[in-house]
Amino acid sequence: MNSNELAKYIEATNGISKPWLLVQLRLKKLQERRTTLSDNEYCQQLADIHQDMMNLGEWWRGIEDEVF
Repeated sequence: MNSNELAKYIEATNGISKPWLLVQLRLKKLQERRTTLSDNEYCQQLADIHQDMMNLGEWWRGIEDEVF
């Protein structure tokens, strides 16, 4: 699945309100741009995405059946 397909899926399933799906989209877009980025740019953007993901906390608590 490429980033366009993932974005359409997120939109079709009302996933725009689910930040963990937006993190996945950002990762996919970064993966697609990997060859155009320097190692430093790639690592910085990956670190930014990682930090945003860690800031989500344990969002799945209590809704495990819905999201896994």
